[in-house]
Amino acid sequence: MPKKNLSTSTGIKIYRHTSELPDNWNDLAINNIFLTQSYLEITKKSAPSNMCCFFMGFYQGDKLIGIAIAQYIDLYKLSSFGERDQCIKTSIRNFVFRNLASNVLILGNNMLTGENGWAFDRSMAPDQQFDLLNQGMKMLVQTLKTEGIGIHIQLAKDFYFTEFNQESANHFKSFYQFYIQPNMVFTIPEHWNTEADYVNALQKKYRDQWKRARKKGENISKRPLELAEIKELEQTLHELYFIVAKNAPFNTFFLNANHFYDLKENLGEAFCLYGYFENEKLVGFSTLIKNREDNDTYFLGYNEEIQKRTMLYLNMLYDMLAFSIKNKAKKLVLARTALEIKSSVGAKAIPMFGYIKHRNPILNFFMKSIFTYMQPEIKWHVRHPFKEN
Repeated sequence: MPKKNLSTSTGIKIYRHTSELPDNWNDLAINNIFLTQSYLEITKKSAPSNMCCFFMGFYQGDKLIGIAIAQYIDLYKLSSFGERDQCIKTSIRNFVFRNLASNVLILGNNMLTGENGWAFDRSMAPDQQFDLLNQGMKMLVQTLKTEGIGIHIQLAKDFYFTEFNQESANHFKSFYQFYIQPNMVFTIPEHWNTEADYVNALQKKYRDQWKRARKKGENISKRPLELAEIKELEQTLHELYFIVAKNAPFNTFFLNANHFYDLKENLGEAFCLYGYFENEKLVGFSTLIKNREDNDTYFLGYNEEIQKRTMLYLNMLYDMLAFSIKNKAKKLVLARTALEIKSSVGAKAIPMFGYIKHRNPILNFFMKSIFTYMQPEIKWHVRHPFKEN
């Protein structure tokens, strides 16, 4: 694709490379590490092979008043959308995505969960923000069209149900508003200082679950991996990640092998990767990104047999929580997927929604029915692990 910036009279500029971003870009990203230039460089440097990222700057005259990320995803390039579910419904879904919806344009970051796609100057009202975001999407659709890429699906993702976000409905009227898996978030009480404070707050059933997991995992050692060791173990890390990724109910991308090394190189101490070892062999890993006062879980991986035998995934959740308590984070953002087990450790489900639109008017008219049918069915029970006050 051409390496040029595009602008219109609306005050929107589209950048293809982080080196082209304005010097004051990070001033608007101050409250979200996932919008900073350091993180966005990763989305270009080690992006999935079927993903291309764009960065939008919104201007009033010469003043930068908003920033956003958008991603073009080519689903046709994926060899698999996920191998966990094998049924007629899955086959139909795969056919539809390959043949009728392979070119997808996303407003936001499809590699993350939560409101990490844009930020605006405080002076900008919700109505103004969503108007500019919608204009930016239309501009990107036209830009890609001139380059021979016809967008099938437009998607705006991860809105929380706030009064602020209700304004978005006025600007996405031709879209179907859909509901997605919630973001699982653990809010950490200020008076907790150690993991023991967490354990003492649990009901007996869940305290016994913690004890059982810790007992089963006692022969697994863990340690933070620094840059050189991440490089040394790069292939193993990627293999462990891929085991988990391919067993997800649905995937739109797979990470490149160098992704974690590039993250550590760019984010330094803000990116934490813990390796889990059995007899000195790497059998799993978890990652966290420090996002101001919160910790966001990122990707993880593990050997399936060892995970079942040692309750490794549950131990990872406990370890990330213990780390967050010790470092006085306000929240641990556990993202979507594995909702029930995350609920069992104390995370709360934060409902989210998004918007989706197909370029074909007929398919778009039936989008509600199509989306409802295609969406993986997730059944889970809310858990209440803490003692009543």
